[in-house]
Amino acid sequence: MRLVQVMIPPGKRDAILRALDDEGIDYVVADETSHREYTASVTFPLPQTAVEPVLERLHDAGLDREAYTVVLNAETVISRRFDDLVERYEEGEENGDRIAREELAARARSLAPNWRTFVVMTVVSSVVATAGLLLDSAAVVVGSMVIAPLIGPAMATSTGSVVDDRELLVRGVKQQVAGGFLAVLAAAGFAVLLRTAHVVPLETADVFAIDEVRERLVPDVLSLVIALAAGAAGALSLSTGVSTALVGVMIAAALVPPTAVVGIGLAWGSPRSVTGALVLVLVNFLSINFAALAVLWATGYRPKSWLRSEEARVATLKRIAALGGALLVLSTLLAGVTYSTYRTATFEEETRATVDDAIDDYEDLERLSITITYEQTFPFSRPERVTVTVGHPPGTDTPALAGRLAERIGPTVATPFRPDRPVAVEVRYIVVERVSADEPTAAHVTSTGASLRSRVEPHGRCPSPPDRSDLPGVACDHGATR
Repeated sequence: MRLVQVMIPPGKRDAILRALDDEGIDYVVADETSHREYTASVTFPLPQTAVEPVLERLHDAGLDREAYTVVLNAETVISRRFDDLVERYEEGEENGDRIAREELAARARSLAPNWRTFVVMTVVSSVVATAGLLLDSAAVVVGSMVIAPLIGPAMATSTGSVVDDRELLVRGVKQQVAGGFLAVLAAAGFAVLLRTAHVVPLETADVFAIDEVRERLVPDVLSLVIALAAGAAGALSLSTGVSTALVGVMIAAALVPPTAVVGIGLAWGSPRSVTGALVLVLVNFLSINFAALAVLWATGYRPKSWLRSEEARVATLKRIAALGGALLVLSTLLAGVTYSTYRTATFEEETRATVDDAIDDYEDLERLSITITYEQTFPFSRPERVTVTVGHPPGTDTPALAGRLAERIGPTVATPFRPDRPVAVEVRYIVVERVSADEPTAAHVTSTGASLRSRVEPHGRCPSPPDRSDLPGVACDHGATR
């Protein structure tokens, strides 16, 4: 519910009050003596969805569009005529459940903070997100989303476009661009400080192996869906008067962690490794603006003046088309990542089946593990090495499996894995001794094999030939796909 107060200009009192009577609205009129530009003020309650159509009716009756107007939230209104208004406007489909155009613009302005607050909150949220990512703490990352001031600029941009408020539009665009660069720089600066001070003494590979970081290095099509949903939810919450706090967290979830990952990649001197995160940032920014702009336009928001409506319509549709075209280009990269993920899963499944089929030919052998390492080349990843660990009883000969496996695995390395570069295949043999449970010693791996396995696995490779003389429990076999 809203309580509306408008100032009546000279000569328009009777026409405006007649329009209110025709609408069945209860009102209170007070003579205005403080300013000669207006002769009276009228105050009346309205359902939320009735504010815009009633104000339009009053404008048609002679109320100046720039007249002093105040719209306030009202907790309770007791009136039979008001109940009739609620039934007429809220149950009808003409205006839906959206708030007035003027109220929408005011809410969008209030969400876009002043520059000082925006800069400080952006830097703080980026620093907290960087700390959370390096700590691998989802709770800290979520905390950074709560304090990020990112919903305001996105909603200001979309609202300014649909209602043809150039000042609001420019302000939103500037804050979004500045916020993106500022977030990356703040994250990079903080990460450099942590690295040089040895607070986080990790190598580049170790940093990118952190779960919270790794999951944002290779985005897929689902990331696009999340960002589009965030933008649409933000526009709907803004246009219906619902609290935007929780939606703001969703929008920040799509923007803050990826920008922090880009900063971390710059700090650790590996910008190529965070190409996927950078694409994710761009996709999320564009998707949020695209969805919010489309939702607000579809909801029916237009400029005040019908003379500017056509101009605003053309400009808005051009912006939607430009955002959609950019998203289409970037989405092909996300589609490539999604396809690569599918191919990777298929390759691993086929490799596992191939290894099991080869080992089944030898009843004394068993597969202990399969490790596949990849070369990350966004948007595709290419398998570089397949390491198979095979167990065998003491005193048995080990067959040469690497060559056979390489021949069978080779055909499965299809596009986008670049088959011109063969995948290396290594087979490690570990002596495994087993006894039954009713014998004095429980089932175990021989002490020699256990110690050797711990020495080899951290590197994921077999030792080179000169080092094998002192490793009696492990034998190695190498091969490569053709």
